[in-house]
Amino acid sequence: MKCPFCGHLGDKVVDSRESKEGEVIRRRRECLDCGRRFTSYERIDEIPYMVIKKDGSRERFERQKLIAGLLKACEKRPVSVAAVEAVADRVEATVQERPEKEMKTEEIGALVMEELKRLDKVAYVRFASVYRHFRDIGEFMTELKELLNAKE
Repeated sequence: MKCPFCGHLGDKVVDSRESKEGEVIRRRRECLDCGRRFTSYERIDEIPYMVIKKDGSRERFERQKLIAGLLKACEKRPVSVAAVEAVADRVEATVQERPEKEMKTEEIGALVMEELKRLDKVAYVRFASVYRHFRDIGEFMTELKELLNAKE
């Protein structure tokens, strides 16, 4: 840390305190050259998790968008909001546990579909029909047959 009084680069930390929210650390420092004291504040810069969209553009991962998609898929189904939030929690935790700060929408969609397949089959089919952009009824029927065969 550069001393604001003499410009010397050497100092020692005399006192450190965390803010009430824990977001900032206040440090009292003493210059090793001139002996004067000064205060510095340290803040952690969170790098946001990014989603790589199909067109190659990037945007921040937003939990609310995830929940909105889940709620749409589960609309008029016997699925509680708590269950939807639990799915969102698991997907978000998976995204945050990865060492990379970027994830493709296809990967997130696959995670959501796996969760929905366990939660509610109809919600799964709804989500898959929008997410996978079935080109014709044949593709849709293939997906339904796979779902039915997995059930047996």
